[in-house]
Amino acid sequence: MSENVNTNATQSAPVAKKKLGVKARVQKFGSALSNMVMPNIGAFIAWGLITAIFMAGGWWPNAGLAKMIQPMVHYLLPLLIAFTGGTLFAGHRGGVVGAIATMGVIVGSSIPMFIGAMIMGPLGGWCIKKWDDAISDKIKSGFEMLVNNFSAGIIGMLLAILGYFAIGPLVAGASAAMAAGVDWIIKMKLLPLANVFIEPAKILFLNNAINQGILTPLGIQAASSAGKSILFLLEPDPGPGLGVLLAFALFGKGTAKASAPSAIIIHFLGGIHEIYFPYVLMKPALFLAVIAGGVTGTATFSLLNVGLRSTPSPGSIISLLLMSPKSVSNYIGLIIGVTLATLASFIVAAIVLKRDKSTDSDDLAAAQGKMSDMKSGNTEAGSATDAEPADVIASYKDVDHIIFACDAGMGSSAMGASLLRDKVKKAGISMSVTNTAISNLKDEPGLLVITQNELADRAAQKAPHALRLAVDNFLSSPKYDQVVVNLKARDQVSETAPASAAPQATADAPDELPANLDLSVVDEIVFVHHDGHLGTATMATSLMKDRVKKANKHVSVKNLGIDELADNNSLLVVSSAEAAKNLKTRYTQVQVLITDDLLSSPKYDKMVSELK
Repeated sequence: MSENVNTNATQSAPVAKKKLGVKARVQKFGSALSNMVMPNIGAFIAWGLITAIFMAGGWWPNAGLAKMIQPMVHYLLPLLIAFTGGTLFAGHRGGVVGAIATMGVIVGSSIPMFIGAMIMGPLGGWCIKKWDDAISDKIKSGFEMLVNNFSAGIIGMLLAILGYFAIGPLVAGASAAMAAGVDWIIKMKLLPLANVFIEPAKILFLNNAINQGILTPLGIQAASSAGKSILFLLEPDPGPGLGVLLAFALFGKGTAKASAPSAIIIHFLGGIHEIYFPYVLMKPALFLAVIAGGVTGTATFSLLNVGLRSTPSPGSIISLLLMSPKSVSNYIGLIIGVTLATLASFIVAAIVLKRDKSTDSDDLAAAQGKMSDMKSGNTEAGSATDAEPADVIASYKDVDHIIFACDAGMGSSAMGASLLRDKVKKAGISMSVTNTAISNLKDEPGLLVITQNELADRAAQKAPHALRLAVDNFLSSPKYDQVVVNLKARDQVSETAPASAAPQATADAPDELPANLDLSVVDEIVFVHHDGHLGTATMATSLMKDRVKKANKHVSVKNLGIDELADNNSLLVVSSAEAAKNLKTRYTQVQVLITDDLLSSPKYDKMVSELK
């Protein structure tokens, strides 16, 4: 009956910030890097397409249009990164100062200054924020615009000078050293070993930090001179994940086997790699499968001299092909590399699954939760693991919008928001459901924030007063149904309270009770549940207890399993039409009330009024 929600959402007292662990700190740093790149991925793709199409040797060479290539990679892309980094600290004003500061490192270097932009952008935002905090209450009235504009210009100028003389040369030297190191690793045929670390790190939600924060800047630096880079393929290669999903589709069990085919489409064509992470986490031996796939794919790309023009985002096979240079050998090598990566991952995963003799529940959602708890090693402070149904409903009373927060605010969180938005809409609930990067999360009133378990600690820091829900997988969590049930139950409580207090006012409900019901002998009402989770039957039980209590009726209300019922006519079972068929095959004496809506049936008021 666990839902792992924070029930302290309505407290007004200050909440102590929880100290982040080492893994969370690494994720936070990686997110800071990727959050400067991810919002600007469209610009990177535009540069990659212009390069692939119009450069000499491209699909349709055009010397005039090709003139955009160098200015974009040297000026536009670093300045976009710097502006985004500055806004993370001080909004648009911080972005402007960060961009000014970055011009110093750009003009002071002959290489694309992406790493320099990742330093100077946030530095500019931080400096102007500290300045504003220090003097904002000391500015004379009427001089605000003058001081603000000149302070931004002066600070930006000083930082640009600092970047030109100090930061730029240091970053250029460090970039040259890193590039030389990467070149040495490639020449020594050691690059495939990087996937021994990359593949597990991806599944621990460091994929954006690795790709956008490290590999993309180094890859663009290499591609600007060589025309392509293998670094763009190390993390986005869909082969390792595809192999695992294919193995589950053929040799998996239960829900995991049934859901694998649709996950393949989302992963391979949609490029949302997070979809396969829970499949690996439910059987840790499958880490060997993705490592084998990653190493095989990178070794093949290296052997066949395969690379991409720019970073593919999302990491789908379609994006990989679009970012490939116009070269038959590169296309063939790319397809061979992805295929061999898939095959290697599939073989190892198939062996693991075939050797698995466990007789435990094969429910994917349960396995996801178990493995995620083992992976994170903790639960969120203030979670309602043993909360009563009424308490859980009450915790939702102020919720008026829902935000999905993930590492980069794109991809899986966008799909999770779309899934829940559809469920909320179908339930007839008017509720905003959006997504964002966790670094942009704000502690807003009326907020329900949904994150992956791995990001629960950071969500607690960013939004300590919000209602928080941690899920194992944005793309297939059973908790979405529970959220909808809780919201619907919350609304129903407020709507039915007056009616419950005066049942005679709704005695003429349109749905009449069956004539064969004898409510005068009923001393117990039961809602039958079908699993151990907090669900509709549990919510309905809580609501019915309130109805019976307010009507001053002496009848107990319970939530029991279908095998726990006593077969006598003093028991009234409330169920759906489908569940009623099963009941009638097991019991002959119990009375059954069939309803389409366990939470808010129009039959309830009349039923309660006729109880003894």
